[in-house]
Amino acid sequence: MSTDVTVGAQHAYEQLRTAIVENRYPPGQRLVEQRIAEELGSSRTPVREALRMLEAEGLVVSERNRGAMVRPLSPTEVVDLYGLRIRLESYAVEVATERATETELGELVAAADACSEARRSADADSVEGVRLLHEANRRFHDAVITAARHRRLATMLARTVDIPLVFQAFRTFGAAEIERSDTFHHLIVEAMCRHDATRAGALMAEHIAQGRDAVLDALAVAE
Repeated sequence: MSTDVTVGAQHAYEQLRTAIVENRYPPGQRLVEQRIAEELGSSRTPVREALRMLEAEGLVVSERNRGAMVRPLSPTEVVDLYGLRIRLESYAVEVATERATETELGELVAAADACSEARRSADADSVEGVRLLHEANRRFHDAVITAARHRRLATMLARTVDIPLVFQAFRTFGAAEIERSDTFHHLIVEAMCRHDATRAGALMAEHIAQGRDAVLDALAVAE
């Protein structure tokens, strides 16, 4: 593959991934190579490669004689994904509580504070506001994984955390849900600073379950 195609495929991948995460390409939508290439102003080759990358990531599925589409979602899949994430990330925060250095705890405090700032400043009814909230939330959860220093667990979580679902949860949150999510971040950090791994794990489980419930409610409304 030439350098130009590689660069083009990366660009197409980033554009398509953002569109899927932000639900501009919703679950079940067909991804027609020629149409996407025209939208992106590129040829079909980098688009085809980008779709392969997204399929490997689990965001796209391909069917014989029907082509690629955004992976459909069912309530059962949502429950399964979040059930696995709850168990893995609860364990991650328990490990992080035992292993976190003062510097890493400081980063977690800063990340929780950044979530509060995002909540106060972001317009949750706009895509830009949801992006801001989503990025602040990701910073917090990434800081937990970093503090755990557990490479295999980090790899498993990277394959389990469904980024479009997390983004969708924030899109469906009202002010009360966003405030509750923010509160959970601070409670989790407080438990970690007190070296209470069991409490931190329980708080993380409830925090993630809140996101699961929001996604399930949105699916129910869409049916």
